[in-house]
Amino acid sequence: MAEHLVFLTGHLAKARLENVLAGLGATPFTYDIIDIGVKVAALMTEEIVSRRLPRPLKADRVVLPGRFRGPLERLSDTFGMPFVRGPDEVADLPAYLGRAGKPPDLSRHDMRIFAEIVDASTLSLDDLMLRAKALAAAGADVIDLGCLPDTPFAHLEDAIGRLKAEGLCVSVDSADPDELALAARSGVDYLLSLNENTIGIAAGSRATPVLVPAVPGDLDSLGRAIDAARKAGISFIADPVLDPIHFGFAASLERFVEAHRRWPDVEMMMGTGNLTELTDADSSGVTAILTGLCSELAIKNVLVVNVSPHTVRTVEEHDLARRIMFAARHDHALPRGYDAGLLQIHDRSPFAGSIADIEALADSVRDANFRIMTAPDGIHIFNNQGHWTATDAFDLFPHLNVAHDGAHAFYLGAELMKAETAWKLGKRYSQDEPLAWGVASPRTREDRTRLAEAGHTLRAKKDGA
Repeated sequence: MAEHLVFLTGHLAKARLENVLAGLGATPFTYDIIDIGVKVAALMTEEIVSRRLPRPLKADRVVLPGRFRGPLERLSDTFGMPFVRGPDEVADLPAYLGRAGKPPDLSRHDMRIFAEIVDASTLSLDDLMLRAKALAAAGADVIDLGCLPDTPFAHLEDAIGRLKAEGLCVSVDSADPDELALAARSGVDYLLSLNENTIGIAAGSRATPVLVPAVPGDLDSLGRAIDAARKAGISFIADPVLDPIHFGFAASLERFVEAHRRWPDVEMMMGTGNLTELTDADSSGVTAILTGLCSELAIKNVLVVNVSPHTVRTVEEHDLARRIMFAARHDHALPRGYDAGLLQIHDRSPFAGSIADIEALADSVRDANFRIMTAPDGIHIFNNQGHWTATDAFDLFPHLNVAHDGAHAFYLGAELMKAETAWKLGKRYSQDEPLAWGVASPRTREDRTRLAEAGHTLRAKKDGA
């Protein structure tokens, strides 16, 4: 008879757990899922489980979330069956159960990315095309031509024509009504940023206007623009405008929430640049939070910009974030365990093995090849001659006896410094593999091949020495 498992979970993880288990397909076990009545696993206690779990309980094994920290033995004795602790993350459950599982579906999203070229008026047509194609390849759906104050955009019409001829969707962002009118006549797809006084520019054109308040922060002004667009039969997008931190940020968040309450059927936009560009913080985390807010408020359009070098991957970050948020919302789940691409500096599981695991492996090594691993206590390097640990890679060199082997010393130096970097940051280190920086620095097949070949070559050299 097939083993019957009971999985205990909380409100937030139940739908995700159902989807993950359903994605396993045919299994050698049957199962039930019981919501124990708490939001998250960390709130689950022995007393809660004992009191709320139905009796009699028909199961061969009860699997609790990995973050449950109560005494499993007492629960096993109480119910007369094994209670075991599963993985911390629902996404790791297939591996825990010895199944391949179904990978998360990140192919879908419902958010349009406008990528602004802020200095478009200063670029030649060829340079503009190169920039636009790069943004489109990174995930942008609309190329936004930013117009600069007091800077003529003499080739605006030609720029729109060239971009459209390449099959790109184009928007123009300007405070100059004449530039916006020219863009409308030139067949642009979207016009940013019109208000109650300039909405007429979009009349009779194919362009969709993005409406903003004529008076900064005034939702009533935005409402009048919305009413005017509706009266004129113009399709539109509304942008309450996100302000920078300490310059109205909190109030602007309230505006987005209020705008969604007032006009639940109105398509909206959020420009994220005032946070990503104007905050000295890694933009991936800022992007994740703002994209999550957009997901909750059904904001289907984001305007992103890259001026500061620290936001160089902003389009890629928004592209991945919108896919993660869509999948999590679809699963009624937290945005965890879908993809690690936005975890650029730290990893949730930085160490592949425990100190005890590494010591056991080191004791079993019978050849001269060096293995390098990291653990909470630092960098470990070992072979059949010894096992050394340090938090500074330079402290390990005197033990390695490679002073007269330049190629091997170079390889070990590169690997040990990579291991030290990973250990200090709390990132996963794997010998002969590049560190994973998420979408901040995507791995290429060439990177993986080059590093693996370098390690294999040097080990073969060592074996033949």
